[in-house]
Amino acid sequence: MNKINTAACVILILLVAGCASPGKKQDTEMKQKTTGLAKGSYGYDVDFFNKENIQTIELKDTASKACVLLVPAYQGRVMTSTANGNGGLSFGWINHDLISSGKISGQFNPFGGEERFWLGPEGGPYSIYFEQGKEQAFENWQVPPVLDTEPFDVKAQAQDQVTFVKDAVLKNASGTEFKVGIERKISLLTSDNLRAALSLEIPAGELDVVAYQTENTITNTGDAAWTKKGGLLSIWMLGMFNPSPSTTVFIPYKEEGIGTIVNDEYFGKVPADRLLVDNETIFFKIDGKLRSKIGVPPGRATELCGSYDEEAQVLTLLWCSLPAEPADYVNSKWGKQQNPYEGDVINSYNDGPVEDGSIMGPFYEIETSSPAAALAPGESLTHIQRVVHLQGEPAKLAPVVKSLFNLDLDTIAAKF
Repeated sequence: MNKINTAACVILILLVAGCASPGKKQDTEMKQKTTGLAKGSYGYDVDFFNKENIQTIELKDTASKACVLLVPAYQGRVMTSTANGNGGLSFGWINHDLISSGKISGQFNPFGGEERFWLGPEGGPYSIYFEQGKEQAFENWQVPPVLDTEPFDVKAQAQDQVTFVKDAVLKNASGTEFKVGIERKISLLTSDNLRAALSLEIPAGELDVVAYQTENTITNTGDAAWTKKGGLLSIWMLGMFNPSPSTTVFIPYKEEGIGTIVNDEYFGKVPADRLLVDNETIFFKIDGKLRSKIGVPPGRATELCGSYDEEAQVLTLLWCSLPAEPADYVNSKWGKQQNPYEGDVINSYNDGPVEDGSIMGPFYEIETSSPAAALAPGESLTHIQRVVHLQGEPAKLAPVVKSLFNLDLDTIAAKF
């Protein structure tokens, strides 16, 4: 979730709420009755986009029921996925009411989706979300259209992968102009891929699995080098998922690392009964009832984190590429900053009501960022992310957690 203060978020909620007219909501309800599939299922979401005449691309595993649903018009975003075909659970959070309203905001359109491509920084002297000379307050905040409303083009497509491309020109709050080439390749991962990429062995027939990898690349297509003095960009991946009272995000950290273990003051300090640091792991309560966010800096971050929903029996894993050597990360804090290159690598957000009681979701997010991209003309930076959803009996999920994190699944479930 973006770094928006409480008052600002109230305005955003009103903006989004105003997009859905009563007539459109009735239309949506009628569409729900004709799908034949329950809301929350993957097939319902496929049918929803079809009825809204929004083009989608599906990646499917012929050896299983794994499916991934992409929308080119939303920057090639992964809207949702499933491990069990049309009748299976839909893992991504989707803002059905906003999408069906047909209304488009010139500021920001929270369509949802379990993995979307953005660029940082959001705030500070090198922000690309505020114009030069404008106060970094909500009324002046605007998501660049290339990250919000402009479609990405399909460069290549196969049954199990698709590549999107886009050219953009952006200007930051210091006046630096960036000519950027964007390429985003999304690939469905098989059990063999998971074995090679994560040393993850999934016994046949014991767990339902869907997994995909995204390779996200930005290229300096201009004539001038991108420098720290003028400001740098970073690749910023944000995933929106469905919360529940039984969901916990867990993020390993380096015990012997450098810096703060966890930044827990994005929207006010997170209460102790919602955030625990134990056994070289950060545990964060996810229930969609308290707006809160945490971040892990580069000196503490590891490549792999996850979440576990005990009620739905779903384990979600998220892996991201980290540089071999220490690197700068952009700082997205709004307004003045002491150091624009002391940002976080991994973030997690739990949605919740704002002051007037309204709420955008609820949803929760796990986010990852690339290092700051100091690129000469023609140079590129790539940030890779892998998302894996495993669904099945806890006894079958437990060995995966033990192998990858050296944690007990029951311990994660009992933290809150």
